[in-house]
Amino acid sequence: MRGDAQMALASARPLRVLVAENIGRSGVELLREYFEVQEGAGWSRDELAQRIGDYEGILIRSGTEVDEQLLAGASRLRAIGRAGVGVDNVDVGAATKRGILVVNAPQSNVITAAEHTMALLLALARNIPRAHASLTGGAWERSKFSGVELHGKALGILGFGRIGQLVAQRARGFGMRVVAFDPYVSAERYRELGVDRAQSIDDVYRAADFLTLHLPKTAETEGILDAAALQKCRDGVRILNVARGSLIVEDDLKAALDAGKVAGAALDVFRSEHVTEHPLFGYPNVIVTPHLGASTAEATDRAGFQAAEQVVAALTGGVVTSAVNLPTMAAEDAELLGPFVPLCRALGTIAAALAEGASIDRVETEFLGRIAERDTRLLAIQVLLGVLTGHTEEDVGVVNAPALADDRGIELAEIKRTTVRDYADLVRVTIVCGAGRVRAAGTLIGRRNRPHLLEAWGQRFDVQLEGHLTIFRYRDVPGMIGRVGTIFGQHGINIVSAAVGRQPYEGAVSGDGGLAAMVITTDTAVPRQVLDEITGCEGFVVGRTVSL
Repeated sequence: MRGDAQMALASARPLRVLVAENIGRSGVELLREYFEVQEGAGWSRDELAQRIGDYEGILIRSGTEVDEQLLAGASRLRAIGRAGVGVDNVDVGAATKRGILVVNAPQSNVITAAEHTMALLLALARNIPRAHASLTGGAWERSKFSGVELHGKALGILGFGRIGQLVAQRARGFGMRVVAFDPYVSAERYRELGVDRAQSIDDVYRAADFLTLHLPKTAETEGILDAAALQKCRDGVRILNVARGSLIVEDDLKAALDAGKVAGAALDVFRSEHVTEHPLFGYPNVIVTPHLGASTAEATDRAGFQAAEQVVAALTGGVVTSAVNLPTMAAEDAELLGPFVPLCRALGTIAAALAEGASIDRVETEFLGRIAERDTRLLAIQVLLGVLTGHTEEDVGVVNAPALADDRGIELAEIKRTTVRDYADLVRVTIVCGAGRVRAAGTLIGRRNRPHLLEAWGQRFDVQLEGHLTIFRYRDVPGMIGRVGTIFGQHGINIVSAAVGRQPYEGAVSGDGGLAAMVITTDTAVPRQVLDEITGCEGFVVGRTVSL
């Protein structure tokens, strides 16, 4: 058969999609309307590797590892659908290099997770598991299991994204006062939901009768509820975790339960899973479930159907709304705008760090110079990625970042001007927090388009951005730079570059009373304890450190 005839025959073949794990039947039936569908839930890893090259699409849950090795044999694959929220089991980078779209179902389990939180909240308040076990064990011990009412109690929420907001709505229906902390949610959203906005995590600890965690898993949130945090809580607080097991230092929680500081806990997630033996499993005032936060028939069906919808859109030219790696830059803009992608994301990350602790109401991105003549929407989204990444329950991508901002009440603004002083192009990112504003500005310099930070905290300087950046605001007196260098040296932190700003950048508000800003780049990340040691020195006002 001639080559062109073979190609014609291949093009006439219906597209094939492999459903590699069990999903809701509604999702499978939707796929069958468009494609030839093979269900391979029972396949071994070896069989999957041998046969994946026959399919244009694959739908998975959490049990299939789609790594670079598997993708090496996926010669036809164009779309990977994950029937769930995260994509931890997909090598997104390897997929992107091969032009494979990765989509998920980011809203499939938010209702289910919120409802499971409320189920545990009620069970914890009324001692339901213990009372059930006692009665079915042959004892009538009514007085032994007297509980507490939710009405009038304070529910503290750490992490106020989609799930946290749904929990707040339901808790208010029980007459609870809700206090939450999440600086990546606008003040207006708190007002809309009737929730008290805490100024700090410590405010939540002090207020909460019940404390529920809905945070993402990041280096900053790892072990956030430790012995020090628990000591700041009210005596008799009750703890709930339906988010990530790594948020809690389990030994510290055990000690707090033993001491009576914590009256009870309800845990759906654990640092190690699948776990069947645990020091807390025998505690009468601890309720545990085996990671059931997303486990309802409706959520399973919803996740499969939403992921199937996205695979259909990806393979038929439809509108994909939940891709985590969708490229959106026009080819004619790539040469000029492409190098600005990492700069914009870095500026978003830096600006968010400068605004740490405040509710973000608005993100403004200004494009000045030649880039203002092009379609800069992708660059504005990169800024938003920098602001939100690591601070939301869901994975943030170029497609869903604006929707996540909208969910949190964050207003977005893009400003473009073709004129700029001093540089050919300039990007400014301003975060508005109530009446306050913080800004970071940068540009690309040299033939290799090196990203440079030009402004932070109203001060102007010029420093090439590296992987790790630390910024201090301090009194402009002799010896301050030396103190930082000495402490960094004592902790084995090598400084790559440093710059000091003493004059306000054009448009910045002056009159800081002798304050200056110092920017330092380092080979490694600066630990929090080192930052705290420096900012505790006389003359230092505040410090922020970020890894880009």
